Amino acid sequence: MNIKKLIQIIFFINVILIWLAPTSLLAAGDPDYDEPLGALGPPPIPADNKQTPEKIELGKLLFFDPRLGGDASVACVDCHSPKEGWSFAAPISRGYPATIHWRSSQTIINSAYYGKVFWAGSKGSLEKQAPSAAKGAVAGNGENDVMEARLAFIPEYRKMFRSVFGDEWPLIGNAWKAIAAFERTLVQRDTPFDNFMNGDKSALTDQQKRGMVLFKGKANCIECHNGPLFSDQKYYNLGVPRHEGWEEDGLKQITFRYELYAKGVTEEMYRTTKDDPGFYFRTKQKSDKGKFRTPSLRYALYTAPYMHNGTFFSLEEVIDFYDEGGGENEFSANKTKILKPLGLTDEEKEDLLSFLESLSGDEIFMDSPKLPKYAPLD
Repeated sequence: MNIKKLIQIIFFINVILIWLAPTSLLAAGDPDYDEPLGALGPPPIPADNKQTPEKIELGKLLFFDPRLGGDASVACVDCHSPKEGWSFAAPISRGYPATIHWRSSQTIINSAYYGKVFWAGSKGSLEKQAPSAAKGAVAGNGENDVMEARLAFIPEYRKMFRSVFGDEWPLIGNAWKAIAAFERTLVQRDTPFDNFMNGDKSALTDQQKRGMVLFKGKANCIECHNGPLFSDQKYYNLGVPRHEGWEEDGLKQITFRYELYAKGVTEEMYRTTKDDPGFYFRTKQKSDKGKFRTPSLRYALYTAPYMHNGTFFSLEEVIDFYDEGGGENEFSANKTKILKPLGLTDEEKEDLLSFLESLSGDEIFMDSPKLPKYAPLD
């Protein structure tokens, strides 16, 4: 038999074996099974906002500077604090003075990888996210002309904007580009999971490897939390219970009603809705009520509370929620069919938790920089 004929026979035997293989067992029992998980690569950089050390340094200062806001009291860092997982350690994020926000603050860590940002994907880039937050009525409440004027009265900023962007005077649009450039440096790619996927098979413990099997198999987390980011970036209604403050707290209800009105719901919805419509605000499709984007599971060890309204204060609570098949809310008619009771044992829950913890590396801290001062113009 010639070599060519032998190779053909071997090829067809392998095809038959693969076709006959019990793939469900492979997925459930082999942590190296080729599921769509992987180590995180470098963040994508837009062609119109290239990274430079000078731009990143400017963006860092602006991220920490409350003068990019309404009354110069709220900076990006106030809702995305390094000490709180680069998020906000309360169910609902901090609001502009005399207001309160209406959703949980998401971490900035690894936000560079999202195709759309915010819980309902309302903005398509970090460059668009920054002004939306800085100018949002219950967030920064800033105005472009005021913020731009403040930058112009800070000599160090004038010098930095001229060096980075060539601006004769600082332009507010370039401030958002600088902040986005800084945020793209806030990535974590050296977690135990990443090290394992990059070839260090000792990076995960035996318990974490068992948890990975559950993640891909019985727990079916991978259905939505897939890819290197551990998010399919799609929108689902999980039956997350409503935030009780919408009914019990007058100040919170003011914000909630304002958001319903501002985002153009019907009069009937405005008068009767007591839960966050989520993705519906973007599509105005009834089938999208109560849906929110799948968040990444990376860095989640430090970003409690969880879900769009901060319902759960620990990963253990999150696992229990999914084990029960999700929950119920005002829009449960749209609840995803993916969720079903899992029947996880206590030991399996511990294994799954251990794997989830492997998706976070060391906590990332950063001291506040010294901000430049105002000075009168000549």
